[in-house]
Amino acid sequence: MKTTINKNFHVEEPIDKVWDFLSDPNQIVTCVPGASLTEQIDDDNFKGEVSLKFGPVKAKYAGQITFVERDVDNRKMQLQGKGLDSKGKGSADMTMHGTLVEKDGGTDVAYSMEVSITGMLAQFGSRLIEDVSNTVFNQFVDNFKAKLAGEEVDNTMRAGSMMGSMVKNRLFGKK
Repeated sequence: MKTTINKNFHVEEPIDKVWDFLSDPNQIVTCVPGASLTEQIDDDNFKGEVSLKFGPVKAKYAGQITFVERDVDNRKMQLQGKGLDSKGKGSADMTMHGTLVEKDGGTDVAYSMEVSITGMLAQFGSRLIEDVSNTVFNQFVDNFKAKLAGEEVDNTMRAGSMMGSMVKNRLFGKK
């Protein structure tokens, strides 16, 4: 199953500060729900894990993230990620393109992510993947803004809010 996710958000922080933070895996991983780094291979390659739990479904992926491009002058980056389900029953591949633009004294962050999933999670279809992605994204943005403001964050997946969002979207037919 393959899906493309496009997102953007605004941060009331200078572009240099946002870029430095987003291009540092040790900083940004603390904002990603359920994620952790396990090893830095070199300046562009990192190993890590992501654990997701929503309802009765649990998934844990171990894999590698690679910075394919970090263009500081144009504030553009590209990352590729590959992970295997810890039970060996699936995999996930991701390519993400991100850009930063100065706007209204702050920074607009935009990204496009192409995700390909095989195994158990793929059986739930792109609609569930989009629901999960939206919930993870919203928690990431909250954590990111808090971290930039110097606050401590908890990157534990908020499963209750994820289930609530998914149920609401199903019941009320949000597309």
